[in-house]
Amino acid sequence: MQIELIEIRDHLNRFAPFDNLPEQTLDEIARQVQVGYFKAGCEILASGAPIHELHYVRSGAVEIHRRGGELHNRLTEGDIFGQAGLLRGNKVRLGARALEDSLIYFIPGPLFQQLCDQFDSFADFVEAEGQSRLKSALEDSHGKASELMKIRVRKLISRSPVSVPLDMPVQQVAKVMSEQSVSSVIIVNPGRRWPNPAQVQVADQQNQVMAGILTDRDLRTRVLAEGLPGDTPVSQVMTPGPVTVQADESVFEAMLCMLRNNIHHLPVLQRRRPVGMISLADVIRYESRSSLYLVNSIFNQNSVEGLKSLLPDLHATFVRMVADDASAHMVGRAMSSIGRAFTRRLLVLAEEKLGPPPVPYCFMIAGSMARDEQLLLTDQDNALVLDDSFDPDRHDAYFAELAQFVSNGLSACGYAYCKGGIMASNPKWRQPLNVWRGYFSQWIEQPNPETLLNSSIFFDLDGVYGNTSLVENLKELLAEKASATPAFLAALARNALNRTPPLGFFRTFVMETDGRQKNIINLKGRGTAPLTDLIRVHALACGSKAQNSLERLDAIAATKLLPKEALEHLRYAFEFLSLVRIRHQAREVEAGNPPDNYVEPEKFSSSERHHLKEAFQVVSNAQKFLRFRYPAQPMARPQ
Repeated sequence: MQIELIEIRDHLNRFAPFDNLPEQTLDEIARQVQVGYFKAGCEILASGAPIHELHYVRSGAVEIHRRGGELHNRLTEGDIFGQAGLLRGNKVRLGARALEDSLIYFIPGPLFQQLCDQFDSFADFVEAEGQSRLKSALEDSHGKASELMKIRVRKLISRSPVSVPLDMPVQQVAKVMSEQSVSSVIIVNPGRRWPNPAQVQVADQQNQVMAGILTDRDLRTRVLAEGLPGDTPVSQVMTPGPVTVQADESVFEAMLCMLRNNIHHLPVLQRRRPVGMISLADVIRYESRSSLYLVNSIFNQNSVEGLKSLLPDLHATFVRMVADDASAHMVGRAMSSIGRAFTRRLLVLAEEKLGPPPVPYCFMIAGSMARDEQLLLTDQDNALVLDDSFDPDRHDAYFAELAQFVSNGLSACGYAYCKGGIMASNPKWRQPLNVWRGYFSQWIEQPNPETLLNSSIFFDLDGVYGNTSLVENLKELLAEKASATPAFLAALARNALNRTPPLGFFRTFVMETDGRQKNIINLKGRGTAPLTDLIRVHALACGSKAQNSLERLDAIAATKLLPKEALEHLRYAFEFLSLVRIRHQAREVEAGNPPDNYVEPEKFSSSERHHLKEAFQVVSNAQKFLRFRYPAQPMARPQ
């Protein structure tokens, strides 16, 4: 083969979608390639003109324009253009002009069509326009994964639920459980029935209103251990209003339900009617990552040292989820549930050490754990919301010691101290509800750089332990007040623009350098964090109380604030960047290194770099819209 053809072949082999093609195919492409040279400013393709070749940028830079003349994209070495026209009637859809002196390879249309027909990876790449490639990449990534998401809870039900009436004596209930070989029963109110206007035939017990459940553990701890007589009505020892799951929910949702509430039995409902009961063992059959086992182990530990010993299991659980191709959403929710379990157990141990709290309180979490987006590399963001009966002189010593115990315990379990002091151990973040309401109101009414930083942390919030209604009160205040204060939304939007994606003028990566002189990108600081920030602004503008970024996008979609296409792009970009970050952390853990958020694009394939660029372009476009949607307004000076 001539040296010129070898050079063409080798260059094509460096870039998607040619990098996955066989060598003999690349040889054939090189033989058919024609070469063109365009000086800066020359038109390469005119919108609507006939087109018969795929165009490949060998060197230089090309601008792609829409029909109206507005800029659509900038392309550099290794990029292709003209594929949309070849696929849609051989007419140019987007015009192209040389931005610099450029060398272009022309690949004949018949050969292009042959490559599409013969190689799915090539066809998928050229048929996907812009951010739709992210969708394809994610679908491929999850194609063999997420059985937990695919399997419905109803598949786990092996029999109809066993139910007993409210007034049955516990000794008789125990006999029923023994005869039926079940570890739990549903307690029903025999005097109540769900209305059945359609007169659908259902079992009588399924039409009864569920009042509660009783498990074998309840019999041990609430009856035998307490020495209650056998004629005690079951209504006195049951769990009223239990956590439930719908039959059409995924097994993953059932798993999260058990993770969050540390429960081993879950009634399954078809709308409001009980149709079954699933147990921990039922879910474990499908739960190969053992996160349920880990949470169960957390609640069985009686010391900080015992909890600390589970840190290797936490890392192993994370790595197994990644190996099983779990989605970023699944990993984030599971890891956040585990983090909540550590926090709850430490609070229980603190109360056992210090005695009962002098006034009601709620331990509030913020940041990624509150959003259910936590990964391995994380620090603490938490606070205490106290009942308004709190008296600092009489009560603060107790809560200061409790907060310090929990903060030290979380640090021992791998959740680093917050460098900014956003922890309940800081007196400023250990306040009664009325003070917190004052904080939130001031931050919204008088935004300044310091309060905006607080807003970006505390406006992702959730109650993890105690009287959670205290935190729900703050959520309601936030949802109502933020949406009605345009100046705050504008200030928060401007703050969300401080962290920009790492893309240069030609959509090349703008790199940072670490201490080892490696060219890196901070996936969190330049990718997922800016996305989280701008999604938060839109969600608050909609008055949403959702915390998770994907759930916030659902809330935004319901208000029509953003076009459907823009929301889909945000969703795919967030999931993709999160997934790259998750897989990088898993690789670091497997290699025995501490996890971090820094990736080296040079280690990615050409296709992966394309996907990264598309995801970062979504961030850039979304930030441009944010600047347009919330124009700058005067900001208050710090008090």
